[in-house]
Amino acid sequence: MDKFNFVRDGMIRLPPGFRFQPTDEEIVFQYLKRKVLSWPLPASIIPEINVCKHDPWDLPGDLGQEKYFFSNNEAKYPNGNRVNRATSSGYWKATGMDKQIVSSSRNQAVGMRKTLVFYRGKPPHGSRTEWIMHEYRLVSLGNITCDFQETSSSPQAGFYKVLHCLYYNTLSDKKVIQQ
Repeated sequence: MDKFNFVRDGMIRLPPGFRFQPTDEEIVFQYLKRKVLSWPLPASIIPEINVCKHDPWDLPGDLGQEKYFFSNNEAKYPNGNRVNRATSSGYWKATGMDKQIVSSSRNQAVGMRKTLVFYRGKPPHGSRTEWIMHEYRLVSLGNITCDFQETSSSPQAGFYKVLHCLYYNTLSDKKVIQQ
Protein backbone atom coordinates (compact mmCIF):
# COMPACT_ATOMS: atom_id res chain seq x y z
CA MET A 1 0.00 0.00 0.00
CA ASP A 2 1.38 3.40 -0.97
CA LYS A 3 1.90 5.98 1.75
CA PHE A 4 0.69 9.46 0.83
CA ASN A 5 2.37 12.65 1.98
CA PHE A 6 -0.21 15.39 2.54
CA VAL A 7 2.18 18.00 3.97
CA ARG A 8 3.63 20.61 1.62
CA ASP A 9 5.54 23.68 2.80
CA GLY A 10 4.61 22.82 6.40
CA MET A 11 0.87 22.94 5.65
CA ILE A 12 -1.70 20.16 5.38
CA ARG A 13 -2.93 19.74 1.81
CA LEU A 14 -5.78 17.23 1.65
CA PRO A 15 -7.76 16.44 -1.49
CA PRO A 16 -11.06 18.34 -1.79
CA GLY A 17 -13.76 16.93 0.47
CA PHE A 18 -11.37 15.34 2.96
CA ARG A 19 -11.13 16.56 6.57
CA PHE A 20 -8.62 15.64 9.26
CA GLN A 21 -10.67 15.40 12.46
CA PRO A 22 -9.18 12.65 14.62
CA THR A 23 -10.52 11.77 18.06
CA ASP A 24 -8.26 12.10 21.12
CA GLU A 25 -7.77 8.33 21.14
CA GLU A 26 -6.80 8.29 17.44
CA ILE A 27 -4.31 11.11 18.01
CA VAL A 28 -2.62 9.18 20.81
CA PHE A 29 -2.77 5.66 19.28
CA GLN A 30 -2.47 6.23 15.55
CA TYR A 31 -0.13 9.22 15.47
CA LEU A 32 1.73 10.02 18.69
CA LYS A 33 2.50 6.45 19.77
CA ARG A 34 3.59 5.51 16.24
CA LYS A 35 5.80 8.61 15.99
CA VAL A 36 7.50 7.86 19.32
CA LEU A 37 8.13 4.24 18.33
CA SER A 38 9.28 5.25 14.80
CA TRP A 39 6.51 3.18 13.25
CA PRO A 40 4.93 4.28 9.95
CA LEU A 41 2.08 6.76 10.35
CA PRO A 42 -1.31 6.15 8.71
CA ALA A 43 -0.68 9.29 6.64
CA SER A 44 2.15 11.83 6.62
CA ILE A 45 -0.18 14.66 7.51
CA ILE A 46 1.35 16.18 10.65
CA PRO A 47 4.58 18.22 10.31
CA GLU A 48 7.23 18.38 13.02
CA ILE A 49 7.69 21.96 14.27
CA ASN A 50 8.80 23.31 17.63
CA VAL A 51 5.53 25.09 18.42
CA CYS A 52 6.95 27.05 21.36
CA LYS A 53 9.57 28.72 19.17
CA HIS A 54 6.86 30.45 17.10
CA ASP A 55 3.90 32.68 17.81
CA PRO A 56 0.63 30.88 17.02
CA TRP A 57 -0.30 33.18 14.11
CA ASP A 58 3.10 32.53 12.47
CA LEU A 59 2.62 28.75 12.29
CA PRO A 60 1.67 27.26 8.93
CA GLY A 61 -1.99 26.54 8.23
CA ASP A 62 -5.28 28.34 7.85
CA LEU A 63 -6.57 30.56 10.64
CA GLY A 64 -10.02 28.96 10.69
CA GLN A 65 -8.81 25.36 10.95
CA GLU A 66 -7.19 23.25 13.62
CA LYS A 67 -3.43 22.89 13.12
CA TYR A 68 -1.58 19.74 14.19
CA PHE A 69 2.17 19.53 14.89
CA PHE A 70 4.60 17.03 16.38
CA SER A 71 7.09 18.64 18.74
CA ASN A 72 9.67 17.83 21.38
CA ASN A 73 9.11 19.63 24.66
CA GLU A 74 12.28 21.26 25.93
CA ALA A 75 13.13 21.93 29.56
CA LYS A 76 12.96 25.53 30.76
CA TYR A 77 16.12 25.05 32.85
CA PRO A 78 19.01 22.64 32.14
CA ASN A 79 18.43 20.52 35.26
CA GLY A 80 14.71 21.15 35.61
CA ASN A 81 11.47 19.44 34.72
CA ARG A 82 9.43 22.51 33.79
CA VAL A 83 8.61 22.92 30.10
CA ASN A 84 9.61 26.08 28.24
CA ARG A 85 6.45 27.44 26.59
CA ALA A 86 7.65 31.00 25.92
CA THR A 87 7.59 32.48 22.41
CA SER A 88 9.02 35.75 21.11
CA SER A 89 5.89 37.75 21.97
CA GLY A 90 4.16 35.74 24.69
CA TYR A 91 3.71 32.40 26.41
CA TRP A 92 1.41 29.40 26.63
CA LYS A 93 -0.27 28.98 30.02
CA ALA A 94 -1.93 25.75 31.17
CA THR A 95 -5.59 25.98 32.14
CA GLY A 96 -7.76 23.51 33.99
CA MET A 97 -6.90 19.93 34.75
CA ASP A 98 -5.29 17.48 32.35
CA LYS A 99 -7.77 15.11 30.72
CA GLN A 100 -7.04 11.39 30.69
CA ILE A 101 -7.37 9.69 27.33
CA VAL A 102 -8.64 6.19 27.93
CA SER A 103 -8.36 3.28 25.51
CA SER A 104 -11.83 2.14 24.48
CA SER A 105 -10.63 -1.44 24.04
CA ARG A 106 -8.58 -1.85 27.24
CA ASN A 107 -10.26 0.78 29.46
CA GLN A 108 -6.91 2.11 30.69
CA ALA A 109 -5.28 5.54 30.47
CA VAL A 110 -2.91 5.74 27.50
CA GLY A 111 -2.46 9.49 27.15
CA MET A 112 -3.13 12.91 28.61
CA ARG A 113 -4.43 16.12 27.06
CA LYS A 114 -3.36 19.45 28.52
CA THR A 115 -5.20 22.63 27.46
CA LEU A 116 -3.13 25.79 27.11
CA VAL A 117 -4.07 29.40 26.28
CA PHE A 118 -1.71 31.89 24.63
CA TYR A 119 -0.96 35.16 26.46
CA ARG A 120 0.79 38.17 24.87
CA GLY A 121 3.51 39.79 26.94
CA LYS A 122 5.54 38.55 29.89
CA PRO A 123 4.15 36.63 32.86
CA PRO A 124 2.36 37.45 35.09
CA HIS A 125 1.07 40.54 33.28
CA GLY A 126 0.30 38.99 29.89
CA SER A 127 -3.00 39.58 28.15
CA ARG A 128 -5.08 36.55 27.22
CA THR A 129 -5.70 35.84 23.53
CA GLU A 130 -8.16 33.51 21.83
CA TRP A 131 -5.44 31.04 20.76
CA ILE A 132 -5.94 27.63 22.37
CA MET A 133 -3.67 24.59 22.18
CA HIS A 134 -4.21 20.99 23.22
CA GLU A 135 -0.98 19.18 24.06
CA TYR A 136 -1.18 15.38 23.84
CA ARG A 137 1.38 13.18 25.55
CA LEU A 138 1.70 9.44 26.12
CA VAL A 139 1.27 7.85 29.53
CA SER A 140 2.24 4.33 28.49
CA LEU A 141 3.49 2.37 25.50
CA GLY A 142 1.93 -1.02 26.08
CA ASN A 143 4.03 -2.54 28.88
CA ILE A 144 6.31 0.52 29.13
CA THR A 145 5.28 3.40 31.39
CA CYS A 146 6.52 6.75 30.13
CA ASP A 147 8.11 9.09 32.67
CA PHE A 148 7.49 12.65 31.50
CA GLN A 149 9.71 14.25 34.13
CA GLU A 150 12.84 13.47 32.15
CA THR A 151 15.64 15.70 31.04
CA SER A 152 17.42 15.61 27.70
CA SER A 153 20.24 13.53 29.22
CA SER A 154 17.78 10.75 30.00
CA PRO A 155 18.12 7.56 27.93
CA GLN A 156 14.36 7.73 27.19
CA ALA A 157 14.30 11.43 26.27
CA GLY A 158 12.79 10.50 22.90
CA PHE A 159 9.58 9.53 24.70
CA TYR A 160 8.96 13.17 25.52
CA LYS A 161 7.49 13.87 22.12
CA VAL A 162 4.11 15.59 22.11
CA LEU A 163 1.46 16.35 19.54
CA HIS A 164 -0.08 19.83 19.53
CA CYS A 165 -3.47 20.86 18.17
CA LEU A 166 -3.84 24.66 17.81
CA TYR A 167 -6.89 26.66 16.93
CA TYR A 168 -8.20 30.18 17.18
CA ASN A 169 -11.36 30.39 19.33
CA THR A 170 -13.75 32.25 17.04
CA LEU A 171 -16.73 31.48 19.29
CA SER A 172 -15.71 34.17 21.80
CA ASP A 173 -15.50 36.72 18.94
CA LYS A 174 -19.09 35.83 17.97
CA LYS A 175 -20.27 36.33 21.58
CA VAL A 176 -18.80 39.85 21.63
CA ILE A 177 -20.42 40.74 18.27
CA GLN A 178 -23.87 39.48 19.36
CA GLN A 179 -23.93 41.56 22.57
